[in-house]
Amino acid sequence: MSYCRATERNGSSPTPNNINNLLKLSFVLLLLLFLSNGCVRNSASVSDTAPISSGQPAESVKPLALNLNRTLANDLDQLLNSPEYSQARWGVSVVSLKDNKLIYDHNGDQLFTPASNMKVYTTAVALDLLGADYRWRTSVYSDSQPDTSGTIHGDLVLYGRGAPDLVASNKNDNTNSIEELAKAVTARGVRHVEGSVVGDESFFRGDSTGEGWQWNDLQWYFGAEASALSVNANSIDVNITTATKLNEQPKVVSTDVDGYVQITNNLATVERGEPIKIGVKRGLSDNNVVVWGQYPIGARGYGASLAVHRPSLWAAKILQRELKAQGIRVDGDAKFRDARVPERDRFNPDGKVELASTISKPLAEVVKETNKFSVNLYAELLLRTLGRERAAMLNTDSIPGREFGDDERGVDLIRLWLSKQGIKTSGLALRDGCGLSRLNLVTPQATTELLVAIRKTNSARVFVESLPIAGVDGTLQGRLKDTKGAVVAKTGSLSYDHSLSGYLTSSKGEILAFSIICNDFLGGEDAIKLIDQLVRTMAAHENSQ
Repeated sequence: MSYCRATERNGSSPTPNNINNLLKLSFVLLLLLFLSNGCVRNSASVSDTAPISSGQPAESVKPLALNLNRTLANDLDQLLNSPEYSQARWGVSVVSLKDNKLIYDHNGDQLFTPASNMKVYTTAVALDLLGADYRWRTSVYSDSQPDTSGTIHGDLVLYGRGAPDLVASNKNDNTNSIEELAKAVTARGVRHVEGSVVGDESFFRGDSTGEGWQWNDLQWYFGAEASALSVNANSIDVNITTATKLNEQPKVVSTDVDGYVQITNNLATVERGEPIKIGVKRGLSDNNVVVWGQYPIGARGYGASLAVHRPSLWAAKILQRELKAQGIRVDGDAKFRDARVPERDRFNPDGKVELASTISKPLAEVVKETNKFSVNLYAELLLRTLGRERAAMLNTDSIPGREFGDDERGVDLIRLWLSKQGIKTSGLALRDGCGLSRLNLVTPQATTELLVAIRKTNSARVFVESLPIAGVDGTLQGRLKDTKGAVVAKTGSLSYDHSLSGYLTSSKGEILAFSIICNDFLGGEDAIKLIDQLVRTMAAHENSQ
């Protein structure tokens, strides 16, 4: 969300005889010039060049004490100065938790695009400010109780509050589902709904996608919209299976049983052994998917995961289907509602009848899944939940004509938390919660300082356990297997950018917090190979001079 401050011009004109009016006009012109310049950039609720205040003084920013390991520095520098990696920009910061001193630095105070290492900022702050036991509640409301015949005279409202793990139907041990809500509505005696089923996502204010996300990422599962009423991770799988005859068309099926996503199959069958050529495209503002190309007889199956546009409407359709399965008749259609309406028209659950509710898994489990498997949607929902639930911690002035989004408030809270830990925020650009935005800019030093700071909170154990274990699980399952689980760290990857930040435990039990970020590297996964070699080199050293 980006708006400029509303400005008003003074209608009076100065006269040569009125010095005061001239002074006033000069001041107004200077003010207008300042405000108009401020509206040129994509404005945030708090400037990127100053930490916010919560009404309490932030800790003074102190530079990290130095205890450089010369032997380690020589070895790491030799790797980083290899000719094949000279084109890229590299930033490395390594801090010993034994004395919180910096033992190695390579461009540690320079700005880099962190990719999914942005998630360590979001998850750490969410754990500390919301608490590991925080849970999300999803509810079904009506204006009144069902009458004696079981009829609701009006709409049913499916009201989301940002639960990341809401699903359509019970799955394994997850009963945080729309199916359970439908059963609970039935148990309240409802048999007939005269109105519609409304999927309401107005709990969150602001944009459902991150600032700086690329348009061609939005159709894929990792670019899913962060709706307060999310379901099935706001994505579907599209699968292609081969035909058995040349005059038959390959089949395209999806996991969307409600027909919310419309698929056009423009595939042709070709001879066995011919190359597979497939195109998949979902519209930017609809759910029309076109699949085209050629698919040979006998080819193995192909699948893609696509984001669903406007998931709140999808959730309403799912609830309508589940109510019907319970024998409840719904006269109206499925509808959606967001916060882009006048304040007086927004849904307010106060005074409504809560017919049913379901509760999510605790925040600790959501954070673990977010970091282990780098789930962008979860990180974005965490950011917006943080902004919605803890906005009172912020001390920001309101701006006429401007409503801040909960994503912006979440970013402000991350900056506030960093500032209170004594971490410099004046140079950081934070634009989303997951790292998909290329407008994010952080330093390796700020990242290691965050890793040090979170270890001093009550959330330390939960946060550390949420990180992938090298050679064991998550996005590090296939990497650094020779470190035998001594490394727990968050991975990050965008085109040309790679990162790894976390903790390394040496053979003698010393724990190092480290952040390695590589930008502008065209050599693909070779950057990951060097990152892993840097970590192995750190693991082979002790903090001796």
